[in-house]
Amino acid sequence: MAIVTTDHQVPHFSTIPATAGQKVELFVREHDGTPPGPPANRKVVLMLHGRSIPTLAAYDLQHTSYGWAEALARAGYDVFMMDLQGSGRSPRPRMEDPCNVGPNEQAAVNPPLSGPRTASYPFVLTNSQSDQDELGTVVDFILTNRNVSTVSFVGWSAAAFAMGPYAVKNPGKVESLFLLAPIFPPGGPSNPPTLPVPGFPTHVLTLKGFDQGWINEVHCPDQREPGIVDVVWSALMDIDSIGRTWGPVDPATGKPVGVSRFRNFVSWGWNNTTAGQGGILGGSVPVLIVHGEFDKTANTTPSNPNPALDFHVPALYDAITGPHKILVTAKCASHQMPWEVQHKNLHNLSKHWLDQGKVDGQTSGRFVMDEDGNITPAP
Repeated sequence: MAIVTTDHQVPHFSTIPATAGQKVELFVREHDGTPPGPPANRKVVLMLHGRSIPTLAAYDLQHTSYGWAEALARAGYDVFMMDLQGSGRSPRPRMEDPCNVGPNEQAAVNPPLSGPRTASYPFVLTNSQSDQDELGTVVDFILTNRNVSTVSFVGWSAAAFAMGPYAVKNPGKVESLFLLAPIFPPGGPSNPPTLPVPGFPTHVLTLKGFDQGWINEVHCPDQREPGIVDVVWSALMDIDSIGRTWGPVDPATGKPVGVSRFRNFVSWGWNNTTAGQGGILGGSVPVLIVHGEFDKTANTTPSNPNPALDFHVPALYDAITGPHKILVTAKCASHQMPWEVQHKNLHNLSKHWLDQGKVDGQTSGRFVMDEDGNITPAP
């Protein structure tokens, strides 16, 4: 079955403080692999990125077998991927100004900056509510335009801040929830701060920082293939037409090495209380949680004294009060599992979950997935 790829611009009235009330267009890519048949048989998946990696690099990496969205489409799903504002190909207001980069990161954009500059927009760009608003707009777009009643969620990392609370508030629209390496602060704040929050709108990721952060979580000889860092970085630079013009000049090419810009955001409403609310997660919305055994990004070690920054994946499993919940720990995997040797097993696990709602024939429990994709009960 051929896959039909369509890029959508989904209209949305912005709720981020920088552009509140303005009509914007959210970028959504669709890979439709559904076979011909009644619309009622269509199975729809929506994939959402995390904090620093936009959707096309996260789920649609054009390199050998790494395209997760394409793998799901080839399995017969209609797969949508979206960028929140401040990421990827959706609007990035206030982020084109180098002065709006965080003070501790401004050196990464030199030249042209020399020394710290005052932000022209001295506030955090996005927040938990604006993320959920944008997610809701895309969900409603899919439900209306594909004539389906529910959507299955797949989210990586900080996508959990939007997808988890949205599913709790809108269980009738969410078929199931697949969370990879979800960022979850068990004791995080429940109530919003006064918006806009003082700060800055833009973070930047450098190639060196990206590589080193990943290396810190690589502990198996063949955990990632040689050259994959450059492949992912190339995808990030392809997405960010402004970021790739920033950064020091590479003497070998005479061109800037580039940075990848991503939004600064403030979060609340995703904690033990939310995850257990009404028994919805694990109840009407089944949940599968996956994380790598070496993931120190989603598992804070040692624990952070600030509850908002103290993240623990197993704590999310414990906080979910519904019975239909599963936790899988992937061996020899990090926070960047979609770009590691476990990626095919991750694809297969997600396909099996979307099709059957089970792992190893079970609808609850803790499991371990080895490098061959074999799944066994956790000891």
